[in-house]
Amino acid sequence: MIIFQYTYINWENYLEFGIRQFFKEKTVVYKQDTIGDGFYYVHKGLIKVSTSTTKEKDRMLNIVVPGQLLGVQTMDQQVHFTTAVTAKDSILYYFPYKKFKELIRLQPKFLKLFTKTVIQKIHGLAGLINLNSHSAESQIALILLNICYDFKDYEVHLTQKDLVMCTGLTRITIYKILKQWQEENLIEIQSRKLLIKDPDLLKNYVINS
Repeated sequence: MIIFQYTYINWENYLEFGIRQFFKEKTVVYKQDTIGDGFYYVHKGLIKVSTSTTKEKDRMLNIVVPGQLLGVQTMDQQVHFTTAVTAKDSILYYFPYKKFKELIRLQPKFLKLFTKTVIQKIHGLAGLINLNSHSAESQIALILLNICYDFKDYEVHLTQKDLVMCTGLTRITIYKILKQWQEENLIEIQSRKLLIKDPDLLKNYVINS
């Protein structure tokens, strides 16, 4: 399993080009098979991304946290192949295609950086497809590593409750896994966040799943 290191963009510098939107907990941001016309930047909150087929129940693909992008796969104005639902009250900035073109016109160098980010984001999402088919340890490791490498920061601002709400795993299961990893010195459990102490060793739970 390949974990990609993402190009970082300080989106705080570009929020004026977006449309600020508030979503209550358990609200659909966009739905699978609907036409997309832009993307979202998550300013606050937590978003669960899933997909579904006619034969199977919804499959979780990813958790999107503040500072990350959402829905970039439909910048070509095609249909969404995922559904995004807020796991808690969230503030998003929506960048419709017209606003994005205005941003590129005013800051041409931004396009190259954004394009690289989108390509890496899609690769990362591809690695998370069928997340539910992995073991519980692998699911949590994939989520933590993708967030960790996205920000090039070992602090992951997720709580055990966040992981329970998004993965569907039980609180006991997540508690046992995180406690084991803490004993193995892979992570450190802090107030409202997890510190990844050894990402390379944590990747073993993905590779060996």
